[in-house]
Amino acid sequence: KIRTHLMANDVVKLKEGGQLKISTEEVLGTEQLISINYKALPSDVKVNDRILIDDGKIVLKVISSNSQDEILTEIINGGNLYSKKGVNFPNTDISSPSMTEKDKKDLEFILDNDIDWVALSFVRSAHDIIDLKHIISLKNSSAKVIAKIEKPEAITDIDDIIQHSDGLMVARGDLGVEIPFQEVPLIQKRLIQKCRQNAKPVIVATQMMESMIKSSIPTRAEVSDVAQAIYDGVDAVMLSAETAIGNHPEKVVSTVDKIAIEIERDALYFESLEASRTTSKQGVSNAITVAAREVAETVKVKVICCFTHGGTTASLASRERPRVPIIALTPNIMTARKLTLFWGLHCVITTSVDRFKQAVINALKEAKKFEFADGNDLIIVIAGVPFNTSGTTNILRVVSMAENFEDFY
Repeated sequence: KIRTHLMANDVVKLKEGGQLKISTEEVLGTEQLISINYKALPSDVKVNDRILIDDGKIVLKVISSNSQDEILTEIINGGNLYSKKGVNFPNTDISSPSMTEKDKKDLEFILDNDIDWVALSFVRSAHDIIDLKHIISLKNSSAKVIAKIEKPEAITDIDDIIQHSDGLMVARGDLGVEIPFQEVPLIQKRLIQKCRQNAKPVIVATQMMESMIKSSIPTRAEVSDVAQAIYDGVDAVMLSAETAIGNHPEKVVSTVDKIAIEIERDALYFESLEASRTTSKQGVSNAITVAAREVAETVKVKVICCFTHGGTTASLASRERPRVPIIALTPNIMTARKLTLFWGLHCVITTSVDRFKQAVINALKEAKKFEFADGNDLIIVIAGVPFNTSGTTNILRVVSMAENFEDFY
C-alpha cells in the first residue's frame, strides 16, 4: 500500500488551486510539502497524471517531476490531509510489483506462524497469484490466497485470477478511485456471482459502515449497502476503518451482524439467490452437492452433513446456498479453520473414517451434539469414497436420526 508519511500535528490543510510538492524522502508533512513511501513515483508519473489521496478525497494533478525524488502538483480538490493515508494513481503505470520486498518479509513471518489465509493487495493479473503461491509452496505451507481486487487491470484478467486464487476480496475503496465510481456496484455484483459459480469465497470490503467511525448508529444507506451485498450472496462483509480506528468497534460489528441475520431470515434472500443461480459445472462432486440442495428443498431435512478432507465437498455445498444448515466434518484442523470463511458452514473436527457407515454415525452424533437435529428428524450425509482423498464426493444418503447404528451398511 502506497501511503503518505506523517503530517505536522497529524493533519495539514490543502487549499484548492495551490501547489504541493511530494517527496520520496521522509519529511514531516506541511501545506507545501508532503512525502510518500514509494521511491519510484517520480520516474513513474507523467505530466497531468492524477494523484488521489485518502480514497479520492484529495485530488492532485502532476505539474512536473525531477524523475528522482520530487514531484510538483496542483491541488484540484483540497481538504484536510491526515497522516498515513493511502495514495492511488489511476492514470499511472506503477512499476512496483504487487509484492514488495517488505511484503516478502511479512509473508515469511505469516507462513512461519501457520496463518490460514493470505490476502494479496493490488493484484493485476493471475501471475501475481501464481508467484505468491509458489513462495507459499516452497515453505510447505497450506495457506490459501485471497486476491484483493482494486486495480482495473485485475478486472480485465478476472477469470484467470479467480481460477488461481482461493478467494476474492472486492476492495471498493481503492477500486472506486482507480475506476469510475459508478462502475463499482456492477463489478461487485459480477465478482460475487463469478465466485459463487466457482465455489470460491468472496468478501466485500471498505466503507460499509463508514459513518460509524464516529457515529454510534449507521446511516440507512449503509444498512442497505450491507444488505445488498448479502442479498447478492457474498460469503463475508468486512469492516476496515470502522474497527481499525473507529470509536465504536463493538457496536459496528454487532450492527453488521444484526443486518446479516435479518436478511438471511427473509424469504426473498433465497429467492434472489435461486434466481441468480447458473448451471453447475460438470462432474460427480458437483452433481452430488447440487442433489443435496435439491433433496433438502423437497424433503424436510434438518441439516446437510458433508465429510471433507481438503475442503472441496464443503465449498461446493456452500456454493449451493441450501435453505438448511451445513455441517462440514473433517479430521483436518487446518481445513476446518479455512472453511469458516465460507458461507453457512459449521465446521467440526471429527475422527478419521474409512467406511461410509462410520461417516454416517459421526454425522448423526454431531448433528445431535450441536442441536441441528434430533428425534425422528432427517439429515443428509454426503461423502466421498475412498475417504481422505480430495475431490471424490460420490455418495449421498438421507438418514433418520432415529435409525439404529447397526442398520447402516
